[in-house]
Formats: sequence, structure tokens, C-alpha cells
Amino acid sequence: MEEGSCQNSVPGSGFVDKTRIVEAKPLRSLAPVLPKSLQSSLSGRYPSVFPPFVLFEEPQESQPSPAPMPAPIRSYRDPLDEEEAPHGANGETSSPMEGLNGCNVDDGQKRVVLPMNSCKSSQKRSKKTKESPFDLSSSVGGISMAKREDGDREVVNLVLMTYDSLRRRLCQIEDAKELNTTMLIKRADLRASNAMTGKAFRTNMRRRVGAVPGVEIGDIFFLRMEMCLVGLHGQSMSGIDYMTIKDELQEETVALSIVSSGVYDNDAEDNDVLIYSGQGENFNKKDKHVIDQKLQRGNLALDRSSRRHNEVRVIRGLRDAANRNAKIYVYDGLYKIQDSWIERGKSGGGVFKYKFVRLSGQPSAFAVWKSVQKWKMGSSTSSRTGLILADLSTGVESIPVSLVNEVDNEKGPSFFTYFHSLKDPKPFSLLQSSHGCNCNKTCVPGDLSCSCIQRNEGDFPYTANGVLVSRKPLVHECGPLCKCSPNCKNRVSQTGLKHQMEVFKTKDRGWGLRSLDPIRAGTFICEYAGEVIDVAKVNKNRGYDDEYVFDTSRIYDPFKWNYEPSLLEEISSNVSCEDYDIPSPLIISSKKFGNVARYMNHSCSPNVFWQPVLYAENNQSFLHIAFFALRHIPPMTELTYDYGCSSHIPPMTELTYDYGCSSHADHSSAPKGRKKCLCGSSKCRGSFG
Repeated sequence: MEEGSCQNSVPGSGFVDKTRIVEAKPLRSLAPVLPKSLQSSLSGRYPSVFPPFVLFEEPQESQPSPAPMPAPIRSYRDPLDEEEAPHGANGETSSPMEGLNGCNVDDGQKRVVLPMNSCKSSQKRSKKTKESPFDLSSSVGGISMAKREDGDREVVNLVLMTYDSLRRRLCQIEDAKELNTTMLIKRADLRASNAMTGKAFRTNMRRRVGAVPGVEIGDIFFLRMEMCLVGLHGQSMSGIDYMTIKDELQEETVALSIVSSGVYDNDAEDNDVLIYSGQGENFNKKDKHVIDQKLQRGNLALDRSSRRHNEVRVIRGLRDAANRNAKIYVYDGLYKIQDSWIERGKSGGGVFKYKFVRLSGQPSAFAVWKSVQKWKMGSSTSSRTGLILADLSTGVESIPVSLVNEVDNEKGPSFFTYFHSLKDPKPFSLLQSSHGCNCNKTCVPGDLSCSCIQRNEGDFPYTANGVLVSRKPLVHECGPLCKCSPNCKNRVSQTGLKHQMEVFKTKDRGWGLRSLDPIRAGTFICEYAGEVIDVAKVNKNRGYDDEYVFDTSRIYDPFKWNYEPSLLEEISSNVSCEDYDIPSPLIISSKKFGNVARYMNHSCSPNVFWQPVLYAENNQSFLHIAFFALRHIPPMTELTYDYGCSSHIPPMTELTYDYGCSSHADHSSAPKGRKKCLCGSSKCRGSFG
């Protein structure tokens, strides 16, 4: 039997003579079981008496070899050499560097690794954390011991939002060059994860086979450490996460999850099938001898999982369209290994191949991404089912806004004129002068001579990639009076849509809005455009009869989005206030004039929030309402925000915990003047408006 060189082919069944194959033993074995004749023949050729890959019968050079065919993985021995950890075929390192769940660390890259990634020290800290009576509830919102072991959706969202808030703040500090140069590491993502881990601000620390509580299929992650903090994938670098489980007779290593980088994996036509390459071969490295992958660590775990048929979590990596050097990871659900074999890689070494098949009955995730890619690449008339208009904005937006109805025969919403901003805005009188900054080219973070930065309490409100750092009473952006260039990073909300939007017909809530692109937390989505309504007329008429209205005077449930200072003890900084400070009420109607914001529906658990933004025009200051992503939003997910409750509450009306909003859990009725809520959230108040 010879190893084959077929390209991504699956071997047929029945061709392996298992009587001539020595079964691979677990890594805990002192040595593989070998025939004495083979041991003696190898003793002088390999220091470890066992080569990385050895066929039981090596083909003679004088004899012609038969047609190549894939060799089953079990035809190779388990090597004893556990020291070598070259880069794997999936673009991941086969180093078992553990992000947060306790394995060895071997980071070969030229960067500083924080002490938290040490196996022994991490395990010791974990034990101390469990035994410590320290309660986080007084400092960082708190995660109970039970929720640290086994989380839920609410805790997962809390951990991810807290982590990203720390990362954004650290990016802001680094951009302003305030970070101490003597510190060990400047990478905001690792620094933030270290702060979270040091406080045990994590969830799903109990490692498990199968689904992870609170993590839903389709969830997206922009950083590996996010997956580690919520227990989806414990390895911060390696593509295979695994653990040892105990049976009645033995201990065995099984795979828990894999990250498919999308670089070397087979792009199968079937989205529910993944051909995954194992760890361990040196790819694209000069002056390197050919090395076969070894049946150890992650590869061994995958081999055992293929025998046990246990579920394995699969995370798919895709290129980030906004940053070609980065990836976005989507959790695609549970798979099982259906088959495995060995074939020759590009460098000539043997590569393990595993055929993963997705379990049926799960929501679509990766398939949605692939469909969106086809829609973008195809023609506007044939590639999208239910397409009514290719561009609802009629060219007003630089990125077209499609109109789609896959529910019924309605041809579109009521007529309106697409407008990108406010029509006839009203100026506000401020104590501070409204003159612009004198910066050359662009405003520089940390430059306290910039008047716009001074108005933002000395901090640049956005990171280098245009992500909002913190909610503020007011965000002051550069305006037409400023001397900085139009591409200044402090003009985020004035540059139009950044993602391809789609207005679509919902099943029970009219028209809605979603994005064809993934959206990162803190990313600008759109402005609420429309006509500014005279507040005096509204008060005189005791309200307004208009469904397309945004009113800053409404009562909104408070929520925390900014970073927690107690998690960054080494940095002396006060978190900014999250209560809005609007000079006077602003009411906007998008009934006749508006943009995509008019289609965002209400939700009691929204994924979008609004932020008041102020900038000067014609020597006057004007207030705008900008929407930002509350958390990471997968493509084709409806965008929603909290409409709030009317501030015109009748006298003697009891103010409940929901600030005047009804809390009818059964959704059977809505109080007079408000509408029945159909958001479907577990925190639904029953009505809104």
C-alpha cells in the first residue's frame, strides 16, 4: 500500500488491509507497538527508532509503483517526538498555544506573550479564582461562579461587549501615544484579554464536547481571543482545540472545535461539507526539508473523534472585506468527521485530511455568507430572489441599497424622497464657540491643541479604523468650518453608508433593514435623516401622528456600553458619562424625506444604539443623530434599536422599572397610545411608543 497524491479526493471504502496496520496508541503510551523486525530495521536510521511516517512495506525503487491513491491515516504510526510544532496546513500553527483554557504555550512569532498564556500559571490562577471569595459584582458588573463555568446568552453578550470596550479604549490610548513604552505589550486585543482573564471575567470555562451555552450558530468574531473568552474555541492560535476524556477503561484525546482558516481547506461545493487539513507541515518555507505531519496533538484528537463520532464545533474563517489582512470568524455549528486520509501537500510532505459533515437541522450560517457573496458578484436582476429595486437610494448613496420582498407580493413601501441627512436643521446655541479646528490635513489623536479634541474631553472619539470608542453625552465631530481635510477620521458620521444595506419585507413587522456585510461593534451604520419638526408645534398639538419619527425627548432604558475602568487598574482614567446631554429636544420626521434609518424596527434587545453628534456649519452648531452597532452583527441580521417610550405620560401614571413602558410578558395587549411589541426578545416589554 502506498500513499497517494490525489487532490482533495476521498478514498473509497474497503481497500485498506487493516490486518497489516498497527493501531495508533494514545500519546500517553511510552512507545508505539511495532513488530520486532521493523524495530530492528529502523533502529539505525532514526534516533527515535520511529520515523514521522513509515509504511509497513516500503516500495522498492526498482519496482514500478501502482497508481497513487490516498492512504488512510491509521496506516501511519504515532510518533513519539512531541517537541516539534511547525505551522499547519490550515494557516494555523500547530503549537498548542492555549488562549484561555489551559494548555501549553509555544509562541514562535516575534511578539511578547503575556504571562496569562502559560499553562501552569494559568491553571494555578484558575484554581485560585475558583476558591477566592472575591465578588466582581461590586466592580465590573459581576459574573457568578456558576455563570463562569456554564454561561447563557446574556452572559456571553456581556463578556464580548466588555472585552471589545476594553480593546477600543486601549486602541484609543495607543493612537494617542499615551501608552507607557516600557510595558510588555502594546497589542490592544491581547492586553484586553489579559485584563479580562485576570479578573475571571469569562464564561463557559468548563470545557465540553458539543454546543456551548449562550453561543449561537451564526455568531461572528473579529478576534480569536473573543472565542476563547466565551469558551467556543480554547486555543488562541492553534486551529484544533481538544481535551482528554476518561472512559471506563482508558483516557482518550478528542477534538472539541476547529477553526478553518479558509486558506488551505478545500472549498467544497457543498457548504455543509468541509475538507480540513491537519497540523504540522512546513509550508512555503525556504531551505526546509520535507516533513510529514504526525499523528499527535490535534491530529490525534481528530483521529479519535472520527472513531468516536463525537460532535465537533466548526468555526469558519473568512476574509474581512474592510481589512484584507484580517479575518472574520463565523460559528457554523456542529459537525462530525465522516472520513480521513493522507495525501501529499504542496511541499511534498504527507498531509492529514478530514472530511467534516454538518449535522442536519441547524440554522444556516456559513451558507448565508456564501449566498451573499454570490449576490454581490452576480447581476442585480438574476442573483437575488425577490429583488424589487437594485438601489432604493437612486444614486444618493455611494453604495446601492437594495429593496427585497420574499414574503408576499407587495411591491414596496410608501413613497418618500431619499435624503442623506437633515432637511432644514435647527441650530443650537452652545456655551462653547462653534469655530472649527486649525489642524493641517487630519486631526491627530493626542493633539490637545485641536479644538475639536478639546470639546471631546481631550480624547479622539474614534479609533484609527473609524470605530466609536465610547458613548458620550455629545460627540463633537469636525465640520465644514474646520481646516482639516474631508477624510479626517473625526468625520465618521458625515461620510455616508459604509456597508451594503438591504430593505426587506419582514413576516409580521412591515419593512425592515439589514446589512449584507458583517458589522463590527462601534461601527457607524447611518444617520437618522429627515425633516426637523418644530418642538413648539408638537407640544401645542400634544404629540404627533407620525410613525416615522425620532424623538430625543423620549424615555430610553439605560444601558452600559463603555469600558470598565476597574478592569484597567494600571491606567488612571475615568470612563466618560453615558447619559446624553442634548442642548434641546430634537424631533425628526422621515415620513416625506429620509434614508434607510426610517426602516429600522424597534426591539427591546436591540443591536444598534443612537448617539448625538454635533458639528458646526455656517458658524452655527447643528445636532445629528448617528446610529452605531451595539455589538458584532452578522450579515443578513435585522438592524434594530430601542424606540423608547413617550415622555408625554399622563398624570398619576405609575412609573414602572421600565421607565413608563409596559411589561406585558404575554404580549396580549398594549396600553393606550403605545404599540404591541413583536420583537420576540426574552426581555420584551410588551409594547413601545
